[in-house]
Amino acid sequence: MHSDVVASRSADPSDSRESRHGTPHLDAVSLAIIEQLQEDGRRPYAAIGKAVGLSEAAVRQRVQKLLDQGVMQIVAVTDPLTVGFRRQAMVGIRAEGDVESVADAVTAMSECEYVVMTAGSFDLMVEIVCEDDDHLLEVINKRIRAIPGVRSTESFVYLKLKKQTYMWGTR
Repeated sequence: MHSDVVASRSADPSDSRESRHGTPHLDAVSLAIIEQLQEDGRRPYAAIGKAVGLSEAAVRQRVQKLLDQGVMQIVAVTDPLTVGFRRQAMVGIRAEGDVESVADAVTAMSECEYVVMTAGSFDLMVEIVCEDDDHLLEVINKRIRAIPGVRSTESFVYLKLKKQTYMWGTR
């Protein structure tokens, strides 16, 4: 985001308020900082400050607050194949009873990188990253299907990862 766009946004000094939904209220400057980090998570705070009109120290404080509030994470995103994980799959789970307890149990599994509760033919969609097919089979067959409330699963094994980005910007 260019500094002229940020300058056109009003800087709200109450950027730490919570919205009526319990999520942190983010002012225009915090949103611009997030967009800067989505483009490059290693961008120096001084460069971000220049782009959004804040000092390096002010950016550092804002970033720490965003991290503390759980608004964002700064992580290295890898291609699982290059770091020893040869099998990825999306698994649709149909549950009965308390879907949240099933979601909590799946979330606790280290192989489950992405867990969402959904509306539609599946109650949960879970992305699993495993070392190989045997590992994937063990996770699905012995662990996920053993969770109380799991009625059925359907697996979508990844053949090739074509796109993986996290640059959807802010609103």
